[in-house]
Amino acid sequence: MKPVRLPAAATVALPRWGIIALCLLYILPGLIGRDPWKGDDAAGFGIMWTMAHGNLSDWLWPHIVGLPMPEEGPLAFWLGAICIKLFGWLVGEPMAARLSTGVSFLLGSLSVWYATYLLGRRPEAQPLKLAFGGQPEARDFGRTLADGALLIYLGCLGLLLRSHETSAEALQISLIACTLYLCVRLLDEPAKLTAAKIGGILGLLVLTRGWVLPLALWISLLAVCAYRQQRQPLKYLINTTLPLAIVVAGIWLFTISLVHPYDSSPYQSWMLWNYRQFNFPKFDSISYLFRYGIWFSWPAWPFAAWAIFAWRKQEKAMHISLPVSFLICFGVLAVLNHQSEEAILLPILPPLAILAAFGLPTMKRSAINAVDWFSVIVFTAVAAFIWLYWLADQTGWPPGLAKKPGNLVPGYQSSFNIFVFIIALAATVAWFRLVYWRISRQPAVLWRAVVLSSGGVILCWLLVQSLGLPWLDQKVSYAPLSKELAQKVPPNMGCIQAHIGPSQRASFAYFGKLQFAGFSDHDCQLLLVQNSKKSLHESVLPPEYKQEHWSVIWSGHRAADNDELFTLYQRKQQ
Repeated sequence: MKPVRLPAAATVALPRWGIIALCLLYILPGLIGRDPWKGDDAAGFGIMWTMAHGNLSDWLWPHIVGLPMPEEGPLAFWLGAICIKLFGWLVGEPMAARLSTGVSFLLGSLSVWYATYLLGRRPEAQPLKLAFGGQPEARDFGRTLADGALLIYLGCLGLLLRSHETSAEALQISLIACTLYLCVRLLDEPAKLTAAKIGGILGLLVLTRGWVLPLALWISLLAVCAYRQQRQPLKYLINTTLPLAIVVAGIWLFTISLVHPYDSSPYQSWMLWNYRQFNFPKFDSISYLFRYGIWFSWPAWPFAAWAIFAWRKQEKAMHISLPVSFLICFGVLAVLNHQSEEAILLPILPPLAILAAFGLPTMKRSAINAVDWFSVIVFTAVAAFIWLYWLADQTGWPPGLAKKPGNLVPGYQSSFNIFVFIIALAATVAWFRLVYWRISRQPAVLWRAVVLSSGGVILCWLLVQSLGLPWLDQKVSYAPLSKELAQKVPPNMGCIQAHIGPSQRASFAYFGKLQFAGFSDHDCQLLLVQNSKKSLHESVLPPEYKQEHWSVIWSGHRAADNDELFTLYQRKQQ
């Protein structure tokens, strides 16, 4: 027996303009008006920037001005480089690179919405008919569930930072969501064209972050078809999807073997990175999945867990079996991966959000109220904290709070922007109106349970990226240090041999216009070294360099980071 009894009044869908506005409010803050940030964001931008200003070899072998980066794949960086070439002159190259990230996010959001919509229209997902009628139409029920899935997806804490970075993960999660949508289409109405589209997306996933996850997805789809006893989709997956995925992924592999960029190939390093994605399970991997997955996938996992329990007697229904198969696939991959990083948790978010949407109609009112009050308390407190620090920074009172931004980022100068202030104030007022609407009216619509979670995430992110952006940019950007270093480089010295991280190399090359050693440059007169002051009190040369052959001409670090120490050496005349 189905666990859902629902009146038509509970299936009022969000207006289209509301959904579009939520997505734009989510993705635009963090894309506009900032420098590339330390970490994967700056490293990804460095690869895109190198491609945009390079030749065919640079596009075939991802690298950051001479530092090979073949581990993941080139597709996400191709898209960013294309955006730089098309729009870099208009909005600046960092912003242009992030346009590809914004498009990827919108693709993933649309895929989550439409996948849930199609699943929600299926007969086995419909609520029980009421004794005197009044149950919702299949179309209305599907739209409401899709709205709920999108709100849950936007509310997932783990998606927030990665969806705004110029990294391969942002594209990967969107392609996974797109694959999920196409799989719903294939299982609903088997067709060769749909199977071919799935093959194309799986091939693009190979070019985004390796072949391990796409292969596991394909095997999972075979298992779902066998479990549901659907022979036609199973045949299409074998005869159409797999060959096309191999062809799409093979285009890059064939081209690099033909062109042989820089007289070498990224193939071996790329394959080695793929092999490292699966090993024997370890306790640390399992522990990481559960410890970090709890907050990473909030608020989706409580609703998803309840959906599995509530629909346990209809486990073959596609709206349960398909997202669960994706979750099992990604969970197994996370356990087999010994690299404890957030990237292994990202793929679970689209199927988890879709599954969570089907837990909304069966969730008890007390549980929904608990999630709502948790969201109200936590996000209101975080927003108040951000406003309090901003007011202290602007007014100098209270003195203790006013000094902290400057203590954390020496040299930080506060500024006031009336436009930014109005946006932040309007977002805060909208939040309190939303809370009042939810608490006072107690609406019966399904998505009421998650509107506060997603709204709170959007509010706090918007406040951070508006009120706190000047301080945050100075804290994580390498722009000032890059310009300082560029002034210390002697003229006409040629290339710089560097032993620094990928994000640092990208930032120094872009902001400082420094010429780093390429694939074939080994006789540079300058050497840039990065050390940690926590483990070393002074700069130490790498083992392959002799101290007596080099002299220090500059040493420095970012104002907000006393651990990193960068030292520039010049080769002594023999």
